[in-house]
Amino acid sequence: MTATELADRVGVVCVVALWLALAWRAGSALRLPQQRGLWLTVLAATIAITLFQPRVVAACADLGVDTRTVAVGRNLIGVLSAGLVLLFIVDSTRARHQRVLVVVGLVAALGSLLALDLIGVDQTVAPAAAQGPATPSSLYWLILVVAHLAGDAAAVVVCWPYSLRTHDRDLLWSLRVFAMGSGLALVFWSGYLLHLYAPGLPLMPCLSIVISVHGLFRAASLLVPTATALGRAGAALRIVWRLWPLWRDLVEAVPQVALAGPQHSRLQAVLRPRSSLALQAHRQIIETYDALLELQQYVRPDAYETALRQAGEAGLRGDRLPAAALAGALGEARRAKLTGAAPSAPCPLPGVDRGSPATLLAVARMWPPVTGTSVTLARPGPPGLRRP
Repeated sequence: MTATELADRVGVVCVVALWLALAWRAGSALRLPQQRGLWLTVLAATIAITLFQPRVVAACADLGVDTRTVAVGRNLIGVLSAGLVLLFIVDSTRARHQRVLVVVGLVAALGSLLALDLIGVDQTVAPAAAQGPATPSSLYWLILVVAHLAGDAAAVVVCWPYSLRTHDRDLLWSLRVFAMGSGLALVFWSGYLLHLYAPGLPLMPCLSIVISVHGLFRAASLLVPTATALGRAGAALRIVWRLWPLWRDLVEAVPQVALAGPQHSRLQAVLRPRSSLALQAHRQIIETYDALLELQQYVRPDAYETALRQAGEAGLRGDRLPAAALAGALGEARRAKLTGAAPSAPCPLPGVDRGSPATLLAVARMWPPVTGTSVTLARPGPPGLRRP
């Protein structure tokens, strides 16, 4: 595969990723003022990158749009994108005079490019190649490159340091990814400027890959909130799935702690949850802990030590050993509760005083699967680690 073919393929992937990211985030981003500027900035960059792709230029030519018109449109939208980057940065500072200065500069740059094209000062603006540069003396291309360099340099200088001061993880990674994308754009436009003065260098395929990867970073900056939401959903799903057997069995013994009884199966709890997975996970953690506290009234004083010794004899080591001991003691307490034993003074179990989700998940990992009428912790072992 040649560098040009690779650049074309990467460009297609980039364009598709950008448009999908824009479509996915459109609803929420346009409703929130703090995200609207970023979305519009990425939209302008996406249109410019799309019109930079040779296949798109060829498709426009098939529709009767000449290469010059495509190039001029791409350049104007690209400068608009650079201006929106500056506005996006200035808006965060709440400095009105800076905002006015950026708007004036943007209008001047766009007006200059359009005027130079309309009066035909430089007829090299539309070269034969879809991505080819103009001659080194082209004022048109110098204005274009300087506008992009100014916008992307400001993004790198402002976004990265600000990301080091914010405590909002979504904002932190959005700014960092946006700054990295702007860094790649700086590389592209610096290389493009070099290509203006040294057209014999085979830089365009490499520069095309750079600007395409820059587009992927722009798409990623939009999708940071989505990635965070997916991460939280995945964590909640993991909690619901792993904690469900322990939660179900403890709630069966102490039903008063549950807002609603367990569903028929763990799969049903995941595929058809009665509430959001985050709320379901939160509920299971609280109800499991409440049931655990209640069952401490049925724990024999030596139950934990006995279960710990038997778990060690069964070959369990490390973090699995105390978790298995807790599971064994809880299993015995649950059995006592279900058989109608009288409660006594609570016998606190070690390691569960704060109801740590990690502790509950460790116990759930060692909680025995139901096999017929008997339950075993991890493998056939001493009777103390079994419960009905």
